[in-house]
Amino acid sequence: MSKKKKVLLAFSGGLDTSYCAIWLAKDQGFDVHTAAVNTGGFDAAEEKALAE
Repeated sequence: MSKKKKVLLAFSGGLDTSYCAIWLAKDQGFDVHTAAVNTGGFDAAEEKALAE
């Protein structure tokens, strides 16, 4: 029994990376792991709105 190769996908949650995750797993046979990063890209107004 051969093990699946692992791949790490930088995942934004959008349509493109969602498609890539499925394509890598189902069509290419990879064991897909995803990573998402909070880059802190909010400006002051967005941070205030989120806090309220």
